Amino acid sequence: MSLSVDTSVGRTRLGVIFGGRSSEHGVSCLTAREVLAAIDADRYDIRLIGITRDGAWVEETAQWGELEPGTLPSVRDDMPPFAWEGLHELDAVFPLLHGPWGEDGTIQGLLEMADVRYVGAGVLASAVSMDKPFTKTVFSAAGLPQIPYVTIRPWEWKQDRERVEARIRALGLPVFVKPARAGSSSGVMMVDTWDELDVAVTRARDFDPKVIVESAARGKRELECAVMQGPDGKPVASVVGEITVAEESSHEFYDFEAKYLDGTSLNVVPADIPVTLSERIRTYAVQAFEAVGCEGLARVDFFHTDDGLVINEINTLPGFTPFSMFPLLWEASGVAYPELVERLIQLALQRDTGLR
Repeated sequence: MSLSVDTSVGRTRLGVIFGGRSSEHGVSCLTAREVLAAIDADRYDIRLIGITRDGAWVEETAQWGELEPGTLPSVRDDMPPFAWEGLHELDAVFPLLHGPWGEDGTIQGLLEMADVRYVGAGVLASAVSMDKPFTKTVFSAAGLPQIPYVTIRPWEWKQDRERVEARIRALGLPVFVKPARAGSSSGVMMVDTWDELDVAVTRARDFDPKVIVESAARGKRELECAVMQGPDGKPVASVVGEITVAEESSHEFYDFEAKYLDGTSLNVVPADIPVTLSERIRTYAVQAFEAVGCEGLARVDFFHTDDGLVINEINTLPGFTPFSMFPLLWEASGVAYPELVERLIQLALQRDTGLR
């Protein structure tokens, strides 16, 4: 089914949804602040839709002013409620929800049912990409190289712990313990001794009952590539960038605080790597985008290790904050921030509703 968008009279009606119930609520609001500043208000009639930490939908203003260092904005819970029926009045939606209940196919499913176009990946691609073990299954089928890992399902840690621990110990130390369906490094802990494993798993389970444990790659460099569809639907890869943490930083790895709060992460764009490695990463990034059935945009993350190049994960709604790699990669590829936002909106408006 395809519903036409009539923009001949007045401005295009664009909904921007942000906040949400996940641990990345503040990051979502920060992303919304940056995206809203880049949208051409002469072309779009913008409706701001905030979702509080408790899941209430409200009519937001996004007027947060200057933020104190180390803090993130939040959706106010004293704003007028937003009625879901109002989605039918919109020509398209820009969902800026990071993490569960937004980046995982849930909001996408709601928009699909309402026959509303939206920016970004569909239900299946969003769900698969949010769930790290399922992403790895798809990547494996696509022949993309990965690091060894173990999945801990909710019941296994209590009922079959000895077998699970044996599989984890086979990975060798150190390992990274992560929530299976969270982003922005929320709940991630590096384990250097097996005595720390229980604490790490408990911490990850605070964010998600399903946990993934990954081998820590030796000689690791963190490299990232952005992918965006062109007007013809063909995905195109950006230049490659590298993430590092400043030497004076106290962070062992690229965690939540380094990403968003204290500015100790360093984005090197383009990455200082051989052309052959850059081209292989760009090829793999497009292959990963297509493997999960992605649409619109994605950021694909890699590790370059002593044993070679491996793909880490794909993010279907990468951040657009001042520290975010996705817009920096496209800026270095010749697409400025406002143009990037406009391209993504136009891609959404061009899409059919219903099955695609």
